[in-house]
Amino acid sequence: MAELRTARLVLRPWRDSDLAPWAAMNADPEVREHLGAPLTRAQSDASVARFRADFDRRGYGWWAVEVRATGEFIGFAGLDDVDEGMPFTGVEIGWRLARPAWGHGYATEAALAVLAHGFGALGLAEILAVTTAANLRSQAVMRRIGMTRDPAGDFDDPGRPAGPLRPNVLHRIARP
Repeated sequence: MAELRTARLVLRPWRDSDLAPWAAMNADPEVREHLGAPLTRAQSDASVARFRADFDRRGYGWWAVEVRATGEFIGFAGLDDVDEGMPFTGVEIGWRLARPAWGHGYATEAALAVLAHGFGALGLAEILAVTTAANLRSQAVMRRIGMTRDPAGDFDDPGRPAGPLRPNVLHRIARP
């Protein structure tokens, strides 16, 4: 598993010591606002097991993100295959940070490193990003990293009931 470094962050393999802060993030209703119900500790632990297996199988996935200066775990960022059943295919970029890490530019910094890895080491021609229509903070990160909204790709998530989590927007960026 490749480790990515930026000026302030390390994107690295998951450690067992990440499980408790990851579970705390996933139990935070504000962190989960655009994702669905908070997760239990067992659900959070299972997600890390999937992340590790995906990296082993594909060579890319979700990295744990830590602050270089302190070693503090602050969330995740990475690439994932678009879920089956979506109205498009490809590889999508994503990030999720603990609330104390919001507003410091970490999501943008991590996402730029992930894009560089996806286009460089992985040779991807295009990377997608999806979020709920109401998630304006993530959409702002998408614009800051050079992505463009594809209104023709906006969709209602078939896995969600009617409500604020169902309408989704699609952003794209092609390899420079």
